[in-house]
Amino acid sequence: MSLPPLVEPAAELTREEVMRYSRHLIIPDVATAGQKRLKNAKVLAVGAGGLGAPTLMYLAAAGVGTLGIVDFDVVDESNLQRQVIHGQSDIGRPKAESARDSVREINPLIQVNLHQERLDSSNVMEIFAQYDLIVDGTDNFATRYLVNDACVLLGKPYVWGSIYRFDGQASVFWAEHGPCYRCLYPEPPPPGMVPSCAEGGVLGVLCASIGAIQTTEAIKLLTGIGDPLVGSLMVYDALEMEYRKIKVRKDPECPLCGKNPTITELIDYEAFCGVVSEEAVEAAKGSTITARELKAKIDAGDDFLLVDVREPAEYEIIKIPGSVLIPKGDILNGSALAQLPQDKPVVLYCKSGVRSAEALAALKDAGFADATHVQGGVLGWQAQVDRSLPTY
Repeated sequence: MSLPPLVEPAAELTREEVMRYSRHLIIPDVATAGQKRLKNAKVLAVGAGGLGAPTLMYLAAAGVGTLGIVDFDVVDESNLQRQVIHGQSDIGRPKAESARDSVREINPLIQVNLHQERLDSSNVMEIFAQYDLIVDGTDNFATRYLVNDACVLLGKPYVWGSIYRFDGQASVFWAEHGPCYRCLYPEPPPPGMVPSCAEGGVLGVLCASIGAIQTTEAIKLLTGIGDPLVGSLMVYDALEMEYRKIKVRKDPECPLCGKNPTITELIDYEAFCGVVSEEAVEAAKGSTITARELKAKIDAGDDFLLVDVREPAEYEIIKIPGSVLIPKGDILNGSALAQLPQDKPVVLYCKSGVRSAEALAALKDAGFADATHVQGGVLGWQAQVDRSLPTY
């Protein structure tokens, strides 16, 4: 469905702006009025990573007058495979500052505001209130629900995107005209069930495909042209080169945007999404060792089985010597339990300690009382024991 423009047009375009945006101005649907609306728009990008990178670059090129960037992270070498707004010389710099400099190089005529802080319930309302539209490029469920709930409570639309390996999704959530994110996903998945990009990987160019959809939707909303993805979910399969659009209906019983809402203020999103399950936290108590302690056990010749619970592709990149690979899923579904010894301790590790804690809880449940896991995982081993190994 078509919607009215989200913002009013600016008073005028300068000569320099007319020259810069001339290819927009000659499109009848955009024209001068549409470009003036873009100039007058304030758009906030949540995250300057894989999706935030192309979104920010194209919003800047399109002439969105004010761009906000929320990001507290720094540029890592592993980001450069997909986060094209950053370069080699930006490694170690705050992502928000690196993104700002790239955006200014693309278009010096716009204003860029930085919010170099972790987005949470204490600051999200104040930050979001400054903008007309939110573009969500986050990669964790707690922040997605936070963004959704804040936008609904403030009456603001937001453009959402998600990527994983070769698959991407995008939609526009605006409770005044259609469903919100909770209508599509009422509950977050169980902790550890859906791997992040850091755990499962992502095709770098997929960010450009989904980020371009998000930017297109933002421009449509700001200028009031076309039919935005309100009430629709765009699903993209890069391997099959197939786009599918799925209808998403507003849930009349949605606890946030339904007829009788029960969520009327922000909640504890870390607890709601159970970043680490209570069972994993409980299992890890008294059963966690550091990478240095693991090294000491190996050097002392202790008899135990060291198990890597990551995926095979991760195991090929970096592994702790002497470990065997048994993916977490095989432990959780019970199919791998017969491979584990009953006569000696089992030590688990993953990338950072989250998945191994979940697997540890399953082993404790199955009677492996002596099982432990490695805090910080293989990244802890690389940092504390063998700096010559790569990270990912």
